[in-house]
Amino acid sequence: MGLFDKFKQGLQKSRSALASRLTNLFGGRKLDESIFEEMEEAFISSDMGVETAMELVESIRTRARKRRIEQADQLPDVMIEAMVEMLNIEGGEMNLQPDGPTLVLVVGVNGAGKTTSIGKLAQYYKSQGKKVLLAAGDTFRAAAIEQLVAWGDRVGVDVVRHSQGADPAAVVFDAIQAGRSRNVDIILCDTAGRLQNKTHLMAELAKIHKVAAREMPGAPHEVLLVLDGTTGQNGMNQAKVFKEVVDVTGIVITKLDGTAKGGIVFPIVHEQQIPVKWVGLGESVDDLQPFDATAFAEAICRP
Repeated sequence: MGLFDKFKQGLQKSRSALASRLTNLFGGRKLDESIFEEMEEAFISSDMGVETAMELVESIRTRARKRRIEQADQLPDVMIEAMVEMLNIEGGEMNLQPDGPTLVLVVGVNGAGKTTSIGKLAQYYKSQGKKVLLAAGDTFRAAAIEQLVAWGDRVGVDVVRHSQGADPAAVVFDAIQAGRSRNVDIILCDTAGRLQNKTHLMAELAKIHKVAAREMPGAPHEVLLVLDGTTGQNGMNQAKVFKEVVDVTGIVITKLDGTAKGGIVFPIVHEQQIPVKWVGLGESVDDLQPFDATAFAEAICRP
């Protein structure tokens, strides 16, 4: 299955909701201001948010005016072009190190799909011929350690772990040493996600950062924030908080196959200026895919 087909299948609910509404909007009508107003309403209903929806519609309106488009059925290509431009911000590629391990911290609230995403990332990179190591840095919950070990067994990669309650920075330290000695390409580190105590979380992540940077110059090379796509605008709030706490370099949006409101991707990128790097498009181990703005825009807009 090609990339576009994977996005199309995984975003079935969002596509059914948004594309059908847009198709009805564009069919056989002369282009006037009412079209843009209805388009804006469709975008907002897909969880795009008012500010981002307004800016996107203005971009589409400007493009349509420059090209002297007169019929609404000529808008889809312009709309997709404007969406892709909004989503393609700097830093969209993973910052993989050519020499020595790439250290990736994975952050996010409990229940967002953090540990599952780490397991799927491990599977993805292993399938690319990379040697992967997992670090069970969420020592706050015993279940998190057990879940990561289960994923390690499932995809066939080693897991560095300590007991529940251990210092997460010590786990990361040991993972870096193990990664070097085993010639690992990528170290994926789980972290605790208890937002109700932001001060503690901030101190914990700051300590992990300090240890990583001391042991490996430039580390962590990526800090990926995992957001549950079905939570809608609540995902925006999480992005704001984690951005305050730690230098988030990319977003992983999970469970996009389970929501009809895939528009949440746009405000996260546009308003928070954090690129989406991965999207979860299903339940199977290979359904976490590198984000592709064109495939995403096409998949949610084309019926």
